[in-house]
Amino acid sequence: MRYFITGTAGFIGFHLARRLLQDGHEVVGYDGMTAYYNLRLKEARLAGLVQFAGFTGITAMLEDRERLEQAIRAAAPDVIIHLAAQAGVRYSLENPQAYLNSNLVGSWNVIDIAREVGVQHLMLASTSSIYGANPAIPFRETDRADEPMTFYAASKKGMELMAHSYAHLYRIPTTAFRFFTVYGPWGRPDMALFKFMKAMLADEAIEIYGEGRMSRDFTYIDDLVSAIIGLSAIAPAEENRITAPANIDTLSHNAPFRIVNIGGGEPVALMDFIETLENVMGQKAKRTLLPMQKGDVPRTFASPDLLLALTGQKPSTALIDGVKATVRWYRDHAQELKL
Repeated sequence: MRYFITGTAGFIGFHLARRLLQDGHEVVGYDGMTAYYNLRLKEARLAGLVQFAGFTGITAMLEDRERLEQAIRAAAPDVIIHLAAQAGVRYSLENPQAYLNSNLVGSWNVIDIAREVGVQHLMLASTSSIYGANPAIPFRETDRADEPMTFYAASKKGMELMAHSYAHLYRIPTTAFRFFTVYGPWGRPDMALFKFMKAMLADEAIEIYGEGRMSRDFTYIDDLVSAIIGLSAIAPAEENRITAPANIDTLSHNAPFRIVNIGGGEPVALMDFIETLENVMGQKAKRTLLPMQKGDVPRTFASPDLLLALTGQKPSTALIDGVKATVRWYRDHAQELKL
């Protein structure tokens, strides 16, 4: 099949594109190569993709409507997977304009061009941040998610709403999947795990926000990629509506549109996560306890029921195994990539 993926120089886009290429599919990747973090890391990811004959890479911004449309029309994709975004919860406090440009204007460009060219399936990366500080756990796709804690979450919610309206008006089969704390090799340097590893190797204190009284539903990157690929074969339609168990399917009654959590449903306390990292690295971390940062939420906790019903799978990699793989990769690449 032919896939058009935005954000192929990013953490998730790189892993997804590589898996699809290994499976024999064609991938056209589109990435703005912004300087939000280490460009050397992004370039190394791309270097791993261009080795495949089935990969074509394009460097341009989502906001460049003309260039994006040219790329998608030339690719003639069966599936569009929109992963590119301005990421980071905390950075949205510093530069909200970047989120408006990329996550709203850029995402609308992708959605509107999908309408023009016609695709079998449009897939959009959303986030667990949409649930905010929802007191009901686990977080279910059917929960109200109308109280975002950050502009990042608000921008992703806006993308979901735009996509639903287009799915209704133009019958574009669309899946929006919500990520839960994805980690693994080739991850972003601003992620907590990478900050912790860097500090510990330099014998510096790690900064622990919320004084450690937080928990996260960690998702290993390989599990996430498998879930996206599984969902890509299930374009929302009445014939794949899940009727049992009741009240888990978010397939719209007005559009071929569905929201799906991608998370294992097994949250880990932050302090337990740090202890796992200490055990893997064979050293104790110096710790600096700090108050909760503005926009942070106390926990994330996915209900994986819908994902499991649709694909027969859910993220299941044990935390210690995922951390071991990430630490091993970091030790091998930190110096050359200047992480």
